[in-house]
Amino acid sequence: MQREHRRVLAIVLSLLAVLFVGGGLAGVKTLQIRKLIAAGQAFATPPESVSSVVVREENWQIDLPAIGSISAVQGVTLAPDLPGTVREIAFESGATVAQGDVLLRLDTSSEEAQLRAVEAQVELASINLTRVRRLSQDRMIPDSELDAAEAARKQSQANADAIRAAIAKKTIRAPFAGRLGIRLVHLGQYLDAGKPIVSLQALEPVYVDFSLPQQELARLQVGMPVRVTTDAYPGRTFEGRLSAINPELDASTRSVGLQATFANPDQVLRPGMYVRAQVLLPEAQTVLVIPATSVLSAPYGDSVYVIEPKPGKDGSPGWVVRQQFVRTTRARGDFLAVASGLKSGERIVSSGIFKLRNGMSVVENNELAPKAAEAPQPSDG
Repeated sequence: MQREHRRVLAIVLSLLAVLFVGGGLAGVKTLQIRKLIAAGQAFATPPESVSSVVVREENWQIDLPAIGSISAVQGVTLAPDLPGTVREIAFESGATVAQGDVLLRLDTSSEEAQLRAVEAQVELASINLTRVRRLSQDRMIPDSELDAAEAARKQSQANADAIRAAIAKKTIRAPFAGRLGIRLVHLGQYLDAGKPIVSLQALEPVYVDFSLPQQELARLQVGMPVRVTTDAYPGRTFEGRLSAINPELDASTRSVGLQATFANPDQVLRPGMYVRAQVLLPEAQTVLVIPATSVLSAPYGDSVYVIEPKPGKDGSPGWVVRQQFVRTTRARGDFLAVASGLKSGERIVSSGIFKLRNGMSVVENNELAPKAAEAPQPSDG
């Protein structure tokens, strides 16, 4: 009986020891978890460094943007009207020529020989006509012979004129002043009628052809200023005037064709060149302006991050960002016009937007931020 009592007591003591050790371990772990939670709650994410800009109002002249292309006021690809062999080439590729300059001559030896024979027939017909007229005056021949002699002389003269015209057509001249393209023929080459010889383009002035939607037709007038830019000359703007409005609209696109004239004194605008055109309207519009780098584009809409004050727990000044959806309209250089979503005077993030999220703490640093410009001129370096 006493032995049984000792065994029960040993079991109870063992259970108490296990419970004591387990309780101690649980208490230690509980204290550790509480410390980790408190440390997590006390930890503050360092603020992100961003650059900022203030939303401001500007007066922008209203313009109607479009995509266009350059065309020559006068442009043609020269070709012979008659076939023949190239006897002389009197121009160089890319040369500037005046109206009437000889560019190419085809061989005319056969036509010249025919002309001498026909001129002899003209001379004989003239002699016969003189003789017949004298006889007709003396009433020695009927009037029908005089009529036949006059007709024979006219026909001979017409044959000679036709050959002279053929000889003249085998001399290719510049129909107007301009710049030549690349030569497409060679000396001694046989040319069929219509075979291209060289392109001739008048480059001063030039046209810009473009189109606008039909709803803009009421705002357009001949004489309005037009501005174009092209990737061929970055940072350069060309000024011209709206010179023609097509009287009919394109039935498939419901757009109106337009043509502007540009002086092009240095001849840098070339036919076929792609350009971006803007028709400048007389009225101006007050718009809210922000840099394009401030806008975060997404499938569900464009947004910006507005910087708002939020003091720290110790009362120190701090800043957080709030994501705000906006609607933008026109662009000018590095800037965008905002139609809704912002107010003048609000401060927004201008760069570093991709690393932000709503409610994040930020600190402003505008020392290294790139400067936006209405007419940016990026360098190659």
